[in-house]
Amino acid sequence: MKRILVIGGSRYFGKTLVTRVRDAGDEITVLNRGSGAPPPGVGRLVADRDDEAALRAALGARDFDVVVDQVCYTPLQAAVARRVFAGRTGRYVMTSTMEVYDPATFPAGPVDRAPAPASPSAPATAPVTEASLDPVRLPPAGAAGRPPGPWPAYVYAEGKRQAEAVFLRDPAFPYVGVRAAHVLGGGAAEFTGRLAHYVRRIAAGTPVDVHEAPYATSFIHHQEMAEFLHWTAEQTFTGPVNAASHGATDVTALCEAVAARVGRAVRYRVVGEGAEASPFSFDRAYAMDNGRASALGFGFGHVADWLPGAIAETPRAEG
Repeated sequence: MKRILVIGGSRYFGKTLVTRVRDAGDEITVLNRGSGAPPPGVGRLVADRDDEAALRAALGARDFDVVVDQVCYTPLQAAVARRVFAGRTGRYVMTSTMEVYDPATFPAGPVDRAPAPASPSAPATAPVTEASLDPVRLPPAGAAGRPPGPWPAYVYAEGKRQAEAVFLRDPAFPYVGVRAAHVLGGGAAEFTGRLAHYVRRIAAGTPVDVHEAPYATSFIHHQEMAEFLHWTAEQTFTGPVNAASHGATDVTALCEAVAARVGRAVRYRVVGEGAEASPFSFDRAYAMDNGRASALGFGFGHVADWLPGAIAETPRAEG
């Protein structure tokens, strides 16, 4: 039996992770700011992770076999966690994101890019491996030649890149950074509303804004994401690892899958270069290679197998 701490774990696949760990017979504790009570049989610690003194006080003399950090968004949060959990855990798993690879949020940086498409109808794709990005090689945000971007996507992606760098640069414990694909499914629990955007627009006959030649991107089911984090907590490998279901899918295929479920044809509206499109419509290479995790023994599902069910449980209307 392992002693596992989940930082966050109060919603979506973090909540599912907590119940999976409990049901597997491990000793599970959640640490958050007290926004909601954990499920029965789960321990609870209340603290603001940004407050180092409060975090230490809440932990007391406790230590853990594994810490799964669901809510680390900045290098400052990572630095606090690195100091506080040094000597307290045998393994640290941070939930990161595929957004760390996004070329659009790199003012400069060593991310491999796919070649430009030969024609609008046949965009080239090059799923990125973990080796495509080494956060330790990146200069800190705001360093010369790397001005911070003002838009939310940059802030989120750069925060995750720099948080990964803190854990990797001078390891205080065995560390894994799980670079998660876009997580779908769960109906109303899927709080981002991105899949609901498509279900509602297509069901209502409202046009969906897309790029002329959208690139495929990677997805993972929320249950599979929780399973992957639990599996990772039980393993011994370290470093970054991509988590994505098999079968990268572009926005057109996603829309057609939605249309098949709601019984209404899709109306598309092509946006110009640089214009904002619907979620998951990308004008750049944006898919991940899941080969490392697969080789380590995790059996991913296929997007085509679980997507219809995820669409079916998505609310069609607000409220």
